[in-house]
Amino acid sequence: MIGPVLIMLATAAAMEGVAYAVHRWIMHGALGWSWHRSHHEHHHEGLLEKNDLYAVVFTVLSIGLFALGGRWWPALWWVAAGMSLYGIIYFAVHDGLVHQRWPFRVVPRRGYLRRLYQAHRLHHAVEGRDGCVSFGFVYAPKVEILKARLARTGALERRASHHRDAWRPDPGEI
Repeated sequence: MIGPVLIMLATAAAMEGVAYAVHRWIMHGALGWSWHRSHHEHHHEGLLEKNDLYAVVFTVLSIGLFALGGRWWPALWWVAAGMSLYGIIYFAVHDGLVHQRWPFRVVPRRGYLRRLYQAHRLHHAVEGRDGCVSFGFVYAPKVEILKARLARTGALERRASHHRDAWRPDPGEI
């Protein structure tokens, strides 16, 4: 039983790298921005947004791996379990904690969850798909590093000059 659990945990850990790459080069790229743009818009109507289609894609991939693993290669079943575990963590951290898609609001005051929260808020501080920082969902670089990257790109200054009254993260949150 140790082998399958290790496969599941290794897959869940590896999914952060996959998620980073998909977020950075597909979601923020020309190919996937049409879905992901909805996630960066400041006004959302309804419970779901077009960006949620990415969760559907990963769910279908996971279900396919469960089916293949259950029928032909059991290791794939545990890979699918690792993908699902990562999906649960993503939902709790990204959709729940960071974007407050829960019916209650929790803002972490200290520790790693605060750093994760701040990093993702800085990701959304840039308008559009270019110049963003922090593409991971569970790993977050230090906030000081992200702020320095944003300062070097000038993305925040460009945004401020184009949208004087645009949304900005609350200084107390970053």
